[in-house]
Amino acid sequence: MRIDNYISDLGIIKRRTIAKELADGGHVKVNDRRAKPAYKVKVDDIIEITGKNHIKLRVLKIPTGKSVPKPDRPEYFEILHRASSASEFEL
Repeated sequence: MRIDNYISDLGIIKRRTIAKELADGGHVKVNDRRAKPAYKVKVDDIIEITGKNHIKLRVLKIPTGKSVPKPDRPEYFEILHRASSASEFEL
């Protein structure tokens, strides 16, 4: 699954277009390397999203379909660090 789809389908970023723009702008890193929107997410990847809000998470599982229901999201990723000044990140 592409990283822009992963972070939007799991509700980390509200819309895929914003997720894509963040990746295009260099605000998304995977394992400390800049990730393009088409990067294929793997289990145990460490994803870091920087900018106005900052979140770092570990991928636990890859969804097979589109958006994951809110109650099921914690089984797909583990939050390692989170600093948020606004409500852009909806978990």
